[in-house]
Amino acid sequence: MQSEKKRFWILVIIVSISGFSQGMLLPLISAIFERDGISSALNGLNATGLYIGTLLISPFMEAPLRRYGYKPIIVWGGFIVILSLFLFPLWKNIVFWFVLRLLIGIGDHALHFSTQTWITSFSSQQRLGRNIAIYGLSFGVGFAAGPLFVPLVNIFEGLPFIVSGFLCLLAWSLVFGLKNDFPDVMKGNTNNEQFFTRFKTLMGIAWIAFLGPFGYGFLESSLNAMFPVYALRIGIELTLVSFILSAFSIGGIVSQLPLGVLSDRIGRRPVFLLALGGGSLSFFIASFLEASSIAILAMFFVAGLCIGSSFSLGISYMTDLTPKNLLPAGNLLCGIFFSIGSLTGPFLGGLFLELATSFSYLIIISIFLGILFLACLFGKTRQYQTI
Repeated sequence: MQSEKKRFWILVIIVSISGFSQGMLLPLISAIFERDGISSALNGLNATGLYIGTLLISPFMEAPLRRYGYKPIIVWGGFIVILSLFLFPLWKNIVFWFVLRLLIGIGDHALHFSTQTWITSFSSQQRLGRNIAIYGLSFGVGFAAGPLFVPLVNIFEGLPFIVSGFLCLLAWSLVFGLKNDFPDVMKGNTNNEQFFTRFKTLMGIAWIAFLGPFGYGFLESSLNAMFPVYALRIGIELTLVSFILSAFSIGGIVSQLPLGVLSDRIGRRPVFLLALGGGSLSFFIASFLEASSIAILAMFFVAGLCIGSSFSLGISYMTDLTPKNLLPAGNLLCGIFFSIGSLTGPFLGGLFLELATSFSYLIIISIFLGILFLACLFGKTRQYQTI
């Protein structure tokens, strides 16, 4: 039991530092490119490297995990992230930095996939929601703390990258004290046909759970990328915009553990519905309060309380619906759906701002969450059959 607790908290520390590096890189590189006169379109395109890296590596993650175990995948993922962070200051070139962000996306996905699958595999049913909530909370705290280190760029442009690299190195070193473990063995062979059969099976038995990572990815990217554009257009000051976005993040951090524990007690689906419905209603109300920045900030905080835990709730829900031997593939799909949501959020948000100039941007967020709510309420899954 003691070794299991130690393993859990080491994995939690690793993911918090990973969240820190991601949370720092997004605003840091955007600010550097903006200062250098890089166009906003090219700036935004460069930011997609992280999510493209995640999608590119996803189909190839499951087989190495089953063959080599959790620890080697974490070690190699961490090594890629740390090396990439230290390479940023060596050459400031938009293509080179895009490649480094793509590599960080690959390394971070290896870290998240391995730690996430490892935690879901050894957590008991009674503590699953709590453990995943702590996991999500640690990433959220790290992600929220990352932007605080961006001002280091004023001392030396490469300093934030170096600091982040050393913090990742310290967390990564803890992995070497863990004993390696392997996921449950798949029944049958593991050829390509079986690989695609597993994904088809998972979509049938756990597709509702994947709405959580997809929705959170959509929200995180669209709110951070497109809401500031809309807010500036309606006269909200940039400083207040940052506070409004922070209010959403803080709301998610505050409710992460309580909602996780509540889902252990009353079930994932009721809490998932509460989160989606509450988030949709909060953004809908906020759309009528745009004359008051304080009111919007308050509603963003409430929305964060509701929907800020959707990623971890989705993982817990997926674990409930998925047999142990399919957990690696299930966690892989959670990452894929998060990346798809992250890529589509800014695109659809930008399209909305272009075409629907007379409507509040918050309406599209409310409608989006409302659709997910109805899908979860009326959607049905099928029972797992051994493949």
